Amino acid sequence: MGGKCPSRKVFNELLKQAEEAAAEKTLPLDEDLPGMGQFYCLHCDRYFAGEDVRQGHFSSKRHKKRYFRIISLVASLVKEMMGPAPHTQLDAELAAGMGMPDNGPKLMTMSFT
Repeated sequence: MGGKCPSRKVFNELLKQAEEAAAEKTLPLDEDLPGMGQFYCLHCDRYFAGEDVRQGHFSSKRHKKRYFRIISLVASLVKEMMGPAPHTQLDAELAAGMGMPDNGPKLMTMSFT
């Protein structure tokens, strides 16, 4: 089965849309937060003093760990929501006893030639 999983494509598309929306949306000014609350990391739930500090944070090991933990959690939730794979014709035939018989492993035969 080649190609990417359809749920992975859907997940990546949703993630891309969420990141674009977060980048376009300007946050309200808040004097109590670093950088007036304008430089926020969604995955780590942190505010930063400036854009350069936030960009440095994006390449940090701590951010990457949290980012991939969230990604794997969401991916498992999507997989769980998709449910089990549908049955195939072969599954139906085997359940009805119409499949190929299972005669066990082949035994070695002795030939007297």
